[in-house]
Amino acid sequence: MTRFTTGAVMIVALLGMSACGGGKTTTNVSGTTTGQELTDLKAALDNGIITESEYEKKRKELLKN
Repeated sequence: MTRFTTGAVMIVALLGMSACGGGKTTTNVSGTTTGQELTDLKAALDNGIITESEYEKKRKELLKN
């Protein structure tokens, strides 16, 4: 009976440990809002940093998300 108890305790311990970080979790956190990104994008266009086509492409991507 002791063998069974020891084995059960080990299994429970391993399962508990695997639930606490055994898998990978990735969370993307953005420090800017979509509105701010659009404002920055427009400023880049107005300052000649990007072209009109680059602006439109990126603007559509931002609005899609």
